[in-house]
Amino acid sequence: MKLLFDQNLSPRLATQLADLFPESDHVYSLGLDRSNDTVVWDYARDHDFLLVTKDADFSDIATLRGFPPKVVWLRLGNCTTAQIEALLRLHFDAVTQLAESEGIGMLSLF
Repeated sequence: MKLLFDQNLSPRLATQLADLFPESDHVYSLGLDRSNDTVVWDYARDHDFLLVTKDADFSDIATLRGFPPKVVWLRLGNCTTAQIEALLRLHFDAVTQLAESEGIGMLSLF
């Protein structure tokens, strides 16, 4: 299970969470940091990533286009990278269930 972290999240998350989510990456590392949301969406789909974002736009795209990719929507508001890391660690089982489910395309974490 690989996560693709959106531009609005720290690139450090990919390495900080590598023990749980190996092969994860960040849009910056892939040269997608200036790409529009649909390009990021297509990349995540084509490369079997779960898309992790704080951006509500990806919820809208998921509603219109369906999945894959599946979306982990972080609904924390202003927070630190450490808080995001802790949230994803806490909800590892839920993220795993999202990845394995055939009928669920989005997970909102608070």
